[in-house]
Amino acid sequence: VQLQAFGGGLVQTGGSLRLSCAASGRTLSRLDMAWFRQAPGKEREFVAATRRSGGHTYYADPVKGRFIISRDNAKNTVDLKMDSLKPEDSAVYYCAAGSSIILSNIRSTDAYHYWGQGTQVTVSS
Repeated sequence: VQLQAFGGGLVQTGGSLRLSCAASGRTLSRLDMAWFRQAPGKEREFVAATRRSGGHTYYADPVKGRFIISRDNAKNTVDLKMDSLKPEDSAVYYCAAGSSIILSNIRSTDAYHYWGQGTQVTVSS
């Protein structure tokens, strides 16, 4: 599976962005999908995930109520809608895919076998 993330950019505090992840090489409908982010000098951290059916979603506490993950299996895409952005949301955002991830690992980078190249999000204060 090849994943390509795009949609990042520079936005002011309180603004919005929509990230998209497009997949090729394999249908996403059989994969759990997630977004992670990594700020300079910090470890990569979980942001949000969605089960392959799209019926269950999971969020990191700092983004709950502000970010929404969604998927379109017909288009082989996964989006991350980000609202009320804060400077601490600035990071490189990565989409990731994994197969049949158990719930206890849904937030772990080790559970995902496929990664996109990342897209930069910068929120100015």
